[in-house]
Amino acid sequence: MNMKRGRGPRERLVVIGGDAAGMSAASQARRMKGAAELEIVAFERGDFSSYSACGIPYWVGGDVAGRDELIARTPEEHRARDIDLRMRTEVVEVDPAGQRVRARDVDSGAESWTSYDKLVIATGARPVRPDLPGVEAPGVHGVQSLGDGQALLDTLARTRGRRAVVVGAGYIGVEMAEALIKRGYEVTVVNRGEEPMSTLDPDMGRLVHEAMTGLGITMVGGAEVTGIRTGDDGRVRAVVTQDAEYPADVVVLGIGVRPETTLARRAGLPLGRHQGLLTDLAMRVRGHENIWAGGDCVEVLDLVSGQERHIALGTHANKHGQVIGTNAGGGYATFPGVVGTAVSKVCDLEIARTGLREKDARRAGLQYVTATIESTSRAGYYPGSSPMTVKILAERRTGRLLGVQIVGREGAAKRVDIAAVALTAGMTVDRMTALDLGYAPPFSPVWDPVLVAARKAARAVSEDS
Repeated sequence: MNMKRGRGPRERLVVIGGDAAGMSAASQARRMKGAAELEIVAFERGDFSSYSACGIPYWVGGDVAGRDELIARTPEEHRARDIDLRMRTEVVEVDPAGQRVRARDVDSGAESWTSYDKLVIATGARPVRPDLPGVEAPGVHGVQSLGDGQALLDTLARTRGRRAVVVGAGYIGVEMAEALIKRGYEVTVVNRGEEPMSTLDPDMGRLVHEAMTGLGITMVGGAEVTGIRTGDDGRVRAVVTQDAEYPADVVVLGIGVRPETTLARRAGLPLGRHQGLLTDLAMRVRGHENIWAGGDCVEVLDLVSGQERHIALGTHANKHGQVIGTNAGGGYATFPGVVGTAVSKVCDLEIARTGLREKDARRAGLQYVTATIESTSRAGYYPGSSPMTVKILAERRTGRLLGVQIVGREGAAKRVDIAAVALTAGMTVDRMTALDLGYAPPFSPVWDPVLVAARKAARAVSEDS
C-alpha cells in the first residue's frame, strides 16, 4: 500500500472534471474501496456536477421542464458518498513528476497544490468558437454546459425580436434549430457544408435538409461565416457570410467541439492527431502508470477502421468512467473501442448512423460498395407506418459491414443498434441477412429495413467480386 506523504494507509485519487467521466470514475472507485482505504478529491470549475449536456436542446425547446431535470447527481450527493467534490475550482496545472495538481478558486483566485497517488483527467471538450469579428457580442451563445443553456434561455426571455441564426448543422446545430422553432423563432441555419449533418454522407444529409426546410427552417449550405454584425448597443444584429447577411436577434453556435486538453498538453502527456489524450485499453494515459483519462478529452479506437478518433458522447464518457474507477479502485476493466453510433432528431425526423461514412472508408484505405433502400417502419398495411431510408457500406470482396445510416420517422433511429451490434461482431452483410429479428406488423415489415439493405449490399458485393 502506498504510504507516501505521511497520509498513512490511504491513497489519494484526484479527479479533474465533475461531469460524466470524472464522477463516474470517482463513484466506481468509491464502490471498489471505502473511505478508510481511498481518499477521493474531485475538482469542477463550473456550478454543476453529473449533468446531461445532451439534454440542453430539449430543455431550451421546452420538452424538459427545467434545468434540475438534467442533473443526475448533485455535489451534495457526491459528498454524502465520501467524495470531496470542490466546485468552482479550476485545475490550472498538472505536475506528473511531482504527482500533484495546482487548483485555483474561481471566485477568490486563491491557489493551492494537491498531491495525488492516482489521477483521473476528465476535462471534457470545448465548443468550437471561431475567431470572428463580433463573436463575443451579447446574444451569441454556445451550448456546452448547463450555464450556457441558462444564459441562452435568459437571452430568449428578454429579446423582443424573433429571428434566430444557428451557425453549424451538426447534431447540436440541428437540435438547437428545432428547439428555437418550438420557441416560435424564425430560424436560419448557416452551414459550411452543402448539406446538414456531416456525420452522414451527403446523399443522406440531403434528406435531413429537405425535412428541415419542410419544418420552416431556412437552410443555407456552402456558406462561410465571416463575422457577426452588431448594433449601436453592441448586441448581435446579423450573421455575415462571404455572399450574404442574415438578420439575427440571437445566434447559436453549433459548430462542434474539440478535446479540452490544454492541461494535458502543458504537462507533456501524449495527444493524438485530433489533440485528444491517448490511452491504453484500461483508459490509462500511455506511458503513465498512475494517470487515467476518459470522456470527451480522449481519443478512442474505432473498431471498424482500426484508427483513433474523437467522439464526444455521454455514453462513452460514462463507460470510460466505470472502467477508470474499477482500475483506480484496484480492479481490472477495459474499454475496447467504439463503432461510432449516434442518433438525433429534428422534430419528428429521426437520424442515425454507426460505423464509417464513405469518406471515412476512403481515408482508412478501404474499398467498399454501397446499397440504399427505402422501406417502412411497420408493415405497409398497418396504421402509422412511415417511410425510412437505410444506407449500408460493405467492404468489397469480403462483404464485411462497414457502416449504416438511417433517416426516417418514428421507429427509424434505434434500428441502428442492430447495425452497431453487427459491426462490433465483425459480421458480413450476407450473414446479417440471417439475423433472427423480432417481427409483428405494428413493429416492422416481414423483412426489417436494415436486413433489406443488408441483402441489397450482399448482392452488390457478390456482383462486384
